[in-house]
Formats: sequence, structure tokens, C-alpha cells
Amino acid sequence: MKLNYFPETDSLYIDLSDRASVESREVSEGIVLDYDADGNLSGIDIDNASTKVDMADLTLSRLPGRVHTVAA
Repeated sequence: MKLNYFPETDSLYIDLSDRASVESREVSEGIVLDYDADGNLSGIDIDNASTKVDMADLTLSRLPGRVHTVAA
């Protein structure tokens, strides 16, 4: 899973898998869910993210894998 913030568009994309999305559904204003060819959720796109998500603090709890940090 990857979280990518794009300040130029104020959008946050949460990439849930490496599978390409083939379908997108807007479930709320500015929130789009992407699905792969098997109908599995593959990503979440949040427009105007700074008004919808508190990005000042990120807490990761009990994740089974490794955490990688990439500086902005």
C-alpha cells in the first residue's frame, strides 16, 4: 500500500495494490474508488485532501509488513 500526496492538485491517492484499475466510482464528492479487473478495490483518490483528511499526523499500528518512508 502506498500513500501519495500531490500538493499541486491537493489530492491524496491511496494505492492499495499493484493491479491496474479498470473502473472508477465516485462515492462522495471528490472521493473516487478504483477497482481492478476482478472487482477488487485497488485505490482511493481524494480530491481537496487537505480539507478532508488530517495529514499532519500519520499513525501506523500493528502492520504486518515493513514501513518505507520517502522524503518529500
